[in-house]
Amino acid sequence: MQSLHQSTGLFNPSTATEKPFLNGTGAGIASLATRPSPTKFSKVVKGTNPVNPGRVRQSGAAVKAILGGLAALNPLAAVKVKAVVTVKQTVGGFLADTVLVPNTVADLLGTSMILELIPAELDPKTGKPKPTVSSLASFAGINGTEIKYQASFGLSADFGTVGAVRIDNLHIREMFLKDIVLEGFATGSVNIECESWVPAKISGKPKRVFFTTKSYLPSDTPTGLKKLRTDELVVLRGSGQGERKKGDRIYDYDVYNDLGNARPVLGGKENPYPRRCRTGRPRSSKSNMNYYLTDPEDETRALYFYVPRDEEFSEIKTAQFGVKTLYSALHALVPTLETILIDPKLGFPHFTAVNNLFDQGLNLPPYSQTNLVSFLPTLIRNSAEASNDVLQFEVPPTMDRNSFFWFTDEEFARQTLAGVNPCTIQLIKEWPIMGTLDPAVYGPQESGITKELIEKEIRGYTTLEGTLRPLAIELTRPPLDGKPQWKKVYVPNYSSATDVWLWRFAKAHVLSHDSAYHQLISHWLRTHCCTEPYIIAAKRQLSAMHPVHRLLLPHFRYTMEINALARQALINAGGVIESTFAPLKYCMQASSAIYGQSWRFDKEGLPHDLINRGLAVEDPSAPHGVKLTIEDYPYANDGLLIWDSIKTWVTDYVNQYYPDSQSVSSDAELQAWWSEVRNQGHEDKKDEPWWPTISTQQDLVEVCTTIIWVVSGHHAAVNFGQYAFGGYFPNQPTTARVKMPDEDPTEDEWKLFIEKPEQALLATLPSQIQATTVMTVLDVLSAHAPDEEYLGGPIEPAWRDDPNVKAAFEKFNGRQKEIEGEIDARNADSSRKNRSGAGVYPYELLKPFSESGVTGKGVPYSISI
Repeated sequence: MQSLHQSTGLFNPSTATEKPFLNGTGAGIASLATRPSPTKFSKVVKGTNPVNPGRVRQSGAAVKAILGGLAALNPLAAVKVKAVVTVKQTVGGFLADTVLVPNTVADLLGTSMILELIPAELDPKTGKPKPTVSSLASFAGINGTEIKYQASFGLSADFGTVGAVRIDNLHIREMFLKDIVLEGFATGSVNIECESWVPAKISGKPKRVFFTTKSYLPSDTPTGLKKLRTDELVVLRGSGQGERKKGDRIYDYDVYNDLGNARPVLGGKENPYPRRCRTGRPRSSKSNMNYYLTDPEDETRALYFYVPRDEEFSEIKTAQFGVKTLYSALHALVPTLETILIDPKLGFPHFTAVNNLFDQGLNLPPYSQTNLVSFLPTLIRNSAEASNDVLQFEVPPTMDRNSFFWFTDEEFARQTLAGVNPCTIQLIKEWPIMGTLDPAVYGPQESGITKELIEKEIRGYTTLEGTLRPLAIELTRPPLDGKPQWKKVYVPNYSSATDVWLWRFAKAHVLSHDSAYHQLISHWLRTHCCTEPYIIAAKRQLSAMHPVHRLLLPHFRYTMEINALARQALINAGGVIESTFAPLKYCMQASSAIYGQSWRFDKEGLPHDLINRGLAVEDPSAPHGVKLTIEDYPYANDGLLIWDSIKTWVTDYVNQYYPDSQSVSSDAELQAWWSEVRNQGHEDKKDEPWWPTISTQQDLVEVCTTIIWVVSGHHAAVNFGQYAFGGYFPNQPTTARVKMPDEDPTEDEWKLFIEKPEQALLATLPSQIQATTVMTVLDVLSAHAPDEEYLGGPIEPAWRDDPNVKAAFEKFNGRQKEIEGEIDARNADSSRKNRSGAGVYPYELLKPFSESGVTGKGVPYSISI
C-alpha cells in the first residue's frame, strides 16, 4: 500500500456538480469519495487495507486519503471510534431544506456534516501538528426535537487524545449543535459540549471548533490546542470594524448611542455608563432611516438589534416565550390600548374602575383587528377561551390576600424590607441629614427631618418587635420657574382628616420615586446593564475551555438578548420606561447619574452592600460574618443563605483549578478578562481605586461570587415580584402626575382636594394607559419560562465530567434544596412580622426553585428575562 497522508479538509465540494457519495463498508462505517478529475489527479489508487477499503487520489507528491475516518499511518493499530452528534431542530433552520431520511437524495446532495478530530498534542518528534482525521456524519434517527448523526473513525496508536472537533456544516442553512460524544476509547467516552450554532458552508463563515469538556488554564493547554485556543478568541474579538450581521459571533464594546430621538449618549465623561455590545450600525447622518433621530452622531435604529449568535434565544426553545411575549405586548397590545384609551392623560374615575381591570377587564378590538392572539393566552386569564375582546388581568397575590394591603402604613414600611425594592433602604448615621446636590441649583441641602422631630414621633413606642414604622416623609422641589425651593415634612398625623389625606398623598409620591429607582437602578442598572461588560469581556478573553469561563457561562445566558430588546423597546426614547416612569425623558440620564455617583463593584456583593447601607456590621462570630441591624429583614435573611451557598460552591470550584496564588496571578486570560472589564467594559470608572485585583484564590472567589449573586439572587429579588407588588399599581405607582395638594395650590386644586380627596389622589396616580401598559409589561417580566434553569439545578456538562467538581456541585444543589425548606420555615414563623401574619404576603422571592409562570419565587442562573 502506498504511503497515505491524512489531511484536514478531505471533502470540499466547491461546485454543485461535485456531489459526494457514500461508500458503505459495513458496521456503520462509511467512506467518502468524489468524482475523479483528470485535470487534478493522475490516477486513482484503491486502498489495500482489508479492514476498510477506501479510495486514494494521487497527484504527484500530494496524496490525500479518504478512509471513512480509519487511520492510515498504522492500519493494524487503528482504534475504531464512533461519534454521535446531536442536533436540535430549529424553526427555519436546515430542516426546512433537508429530508431527514437516510440514503435519500438529500443525503446524496451532502446535507450532513464533516467531523474532523484534532489531536490534543503536537507530534513530540517534529513539534508540528499531528494529522487530523475526518469523516462524513450520516443520519441516525430522530428523538423528539433532536436529530442524531453518526460518524466513524479509525485512530492510529500515536493519534493520542482528542482535544477538539472541527465541524464543516454541509447543509444549506445553519444548524444548532447540542453535543458530540466520542465512543470507543478504553478510558471511556469523550464529551464535547457545543450548544451553539454552526454556520452553513455556503455562508462563507469559518468552520466551528469545539473543545472537549476538560478545562485547562492557559499554561496547561495541551500543545496541539494552543493555537486553536488563541485563534478562536481572535475570531470572537473581531476587528472592531463594520456592521454586525445576524449570525455573527463577534463581541465588542460601544456606548449607548442608539436610544433614539437625540437622547444624550450614555458612556463618556459627561454621562458615565457601562458599555453595551457594539452593533456597528451607521450613524444617522449616513442613513436614510434617521426618522428616529435628530442627532447625526447617534447610531441608527433598526427592527433587528444585533447580539452575537450564541447569545440569542434558541428558536425552538420554549423559554423564548418571554421575549416573544414581551415583544408582542409592546408592539401589539400597547398600540391597541392607545387606541381604545384615546386620552393619554385620562386617569381612573374611581377605584372601582381600577378593580374592574381584574374583575371585568378592558374591551379590546376583535383578534382579527390586532396581533394579540400570539401572546394573550399566556398573559391574560381565560381570554382565549372565554372572550376574544377582553383584556382581564390576574389579581396580584398581594391584593388577593388583602385588598387594602397597599393603604396601610405597616405594609408601606414592610415592603422596604420584603417588597420588590428591598435593597435601597439606608440607616441614618448622622444628624443633621444633609443632601449632596449643588445648593446653587437645588437650594439648601439641610433636611427638615430633625433629630428632635424623630424623637417626638417615636415617643411612646418602647419596642417595634423588629419591624419598621414610617415616621416622616420629606418632599422637596428645587427652585423652578422663578419660585424658590419648596420643602415640607409630613408625619402620620391622624388628628385631622386633612392631615390623614396629605400623609397618603406623600406616601404616593415616595412610592413613585421608589418605583423609578427600583426599575432604573436596582433592576436595570445594577443587574442587566452592569453585567453586559462581564459577558463581552469573558467571550473576548476567556477561552471556552477556561474553567472560569465554564463557571460563569450559565450565569450569562440570554442576558445580552434581553438587553438588546430593552434598548429596542423599553429604555429607548419614547419607550415604556420613559412613557410611564416619573423621570420621563430623563430616565436614562438619571440612571447614568447614579452609576457615576454611587456604583462600585466592591459594594455589589450582598454582605458589602448591607454594610455600606448601614443595615449590617461585620461580625466574624455571626452565621454569615455579618450582624444585621434589623433582624427581621427577609431580603437580607434569605439573600445571605444564597450568597453563602454560592461562595462555598465557587470556592470549591476555584480551588480545583488554582492550587496557589501564583497560578491565579499568572493566568494571562483571567487577568486580561478582568482588565478588560475595568478598562473597557466599565471604562468611565477605570481609574477608581476601589476596583479589586485578582491576585489570589480568595480574590477570584469574591469577584465570581459577586457576579453570580448579582445575576441570580439580586436579579431574582428585584424582578420576579414585580407583578405581585406592582400589578395593583396604586401600591407601586410609577409616577405622580400631580404635585402635592398643599404645594402652592390654586383655589380650584385645593377645593378638589378638600371636597374629593379620592379623585385628587387618582389624578396623581398613573393614567389608564400608563397603568395598563406597566401592568402588562410587569406581568411578562415576572414570569418564568417552562424550561427555566434555576440556581443549583441542571449541571453543566463540564462540571459533570470532572468528579471533584461534580461532587462540589452536588453539595451546592443539595444546599439549594435545604434553603427552600429554611425559607418555608421562616414564612411559617409567626414571630417574623415582616413575612407572616394575617393577610401578609410571604417572602418567597429567594426560594431557589419554581414552576413556570408568574410565581413570585425562583432564582434562575442568569438574567434571562
